[in-house]
Amino acid sequence: MKTAAALMHRLAMGAWPRFGAEGPIILIVAIMLSTPVQAGEEAGWRGYALPRMVERFGLGWSSILLGVIWAAWHLPLFLLPGPDKAGQSFPIYLLGVTALSVAIAWLYAQTKGSVFLTMLMHAAINNTTSIVPGAGADAPGVFSLKASPVGWLSLLLMWICAGYFLLRMPKLDVNFVSRRPKSEEERT
Repeated sequence: MKTAAALMHRLAMGAWPRFGAEGPIILIVAIMLSTPVQAGEEAGWRGYALPRMVERFGLGWSSILLGVIWAAWHLPLFLLPGPDKAGQSFPIYLLGVTALSVAIAWLYAQTKGSVFLTMLMHAAINNTTSIVPGAGADAPGVFSLKASPVGWLSLLLMWICAGYFLLRMPKLDVNFVSRRPKSEEERT
């Protein structure tokens, strides 16, 4: 997604955006090492919360709501000095994470509930953010909406994909998502 945004930036602006310095080998190793770290978040987000939300709101709305909750979970990292998100734009991050939540929910549903694959996707996202700076990376404040052109392009592409997934979600069989044991009445 970010590579496509960088290419679109190059075509539209005549110059490449700033790229990160990490090579592909470092990114692959980082993804493999950090996948277990994502286990806690993904066990909670997709393994626990999403199945319970789907019962009430359906997969599409649940993926959006979970994205908002997921972003809010990270809000302290925007307010404290030191973490990599400090000083970035939280509203732009919220939009991006919500689009990613839709994509990860789609993956979860397409794989009949594979939390491992959602962990791998989460780790890949986290470890490739520096390929091209995120939309809110150059924001003048935590609640600013100012972003780089390549950041906005990335966000646009993410929401085009999320929109596609949201349109296709009603057609998915998500009966497998419910982990709650059925009562005697529901079984008959």
